[in-house]
Amino acid sequence: MKVTVPYIKGDGVGPEVTAATVSILDAAVRKAYGSSNALEWLEVPAGQQAYEQLGSYMPDTTVEAFRRYGLGLKGPLTTPVGGGIRSLNVYLRQTLDLYVCLRPVRWFKGVETPVKRPQDVDMVVFRENTEDIYSGIEWEAGSPEARKFFEFLRDSMGVDKVRFPETSAFGVKPVSREGTERLVRAACRYALDHGRRTVTLVHKGNIMKFTEGGFKNWGYELARREFGPQLESGELVVNDVICDAFLQNALLRPRDYSVVATLNLNGDYISDQLAAQVGGVGIAPGANINFDSGLAIFEATHGTAPDIAGKNIVNPCSNLLSGVMMLEHIGWDEAAALVYAALESTFARGMATADLARLMPGGTSLGTREFANQISEAL
Repeated sequence: MKVTVPYIKGDGVGPEVTAATVSILDAAVRKAYGSSNALEWLEVPAGQQAYEQLGSYMPDTTVEAFRRYGLGLKGPLTTPVGGGIRSLNVYLRQTLDLYVCLRPVRWFKGVETPVKRPQDVDMVVFRENTEDIYSGIEWEAGSPEARKFFEFLRDSMGVDKVRFPETSAFGVKPVSREGTERLVRAACRYALDHGRRTVTLVHKGNIMKFTEGGFKNWGYELARREFGPQLESGELVVNDVICDAFLQNALLRPRDYSVVATLNLNGDYISDQLAAQVGGVGIAPGANINFDSGLAIFEATHGTAPDIAGKNIVNPCSNLLSGVMMLEHIGWDEAAALVYAALESTFARGMATADLARLMPGGTSLGTREFANQISEAL
């Protein structure tokens, strides 16, 4: 079986982490399946280089390639400064309706972390990917649009709680029943399919009654309507927690949580804190998935880091582990398991890129290419 994978190298450190990822994934597939399975890599343009060569940061042909093949791998991209697309990542997610940002968080033995028991952190975050702050509805303070919006609030909606209207910026966060239901449905199905009993709805509904509170209420209603038998039997448990309480609990008793379903902004905070608890975003993978169509793009969760680009020191594990998620997505679990085992054995020997090795007792610092070669050998 051969699977075509459109991929974006990315900007800054993107080409380095992508090259390492491709080489390791190819080696894992060969080790697991011999010549019967293979990944066929199809490079597609995006980012700064695409703009310089084609006049577009995200050419239509790139978006269509992801649609055609149903999956892809993406290195980090620079967000254009000034006008145009607010964020290339957000543009892709919304254009392809990749409504779940999936962030599994786990610890690898040998990786130093700031917490006492990183092994207790084993969660999968379902972050809503198309609504909330990702809608980008806001107006700059002092602009005619901000003034007009304030006058609408005051004159038509009877709002009298804006303290300093002349210097206030305004933002609107839409949260819909449909967007909530499809996210929570995907989280519940994932929990049942992967033997994870608990789904926790994380929200700030005590303050934002109708947006975040709506998320909580609609999530519970969906669970009762579509997963009633599983709830009744105890196969599935759905509960909720206020976001600030979750952030504390995730440090104090992380084993209480398994699958987390939350809104966009909450998910941003949550996934980065959890990543820090297991060693940082350098080993935090991510995917953007439409669980209805199956379309999925897997990506590094860090930025382009232009200050270290080309120096052969960047940690490729975020992009690599996202690629491993891609292997699992297409059902190649044997190859995925090989990469996990190779990473564990390498970290256990104190071998890593500089960002991780400097924290390991007696750690050995490897360059990006050398680390990739070490993982391939450890397969």
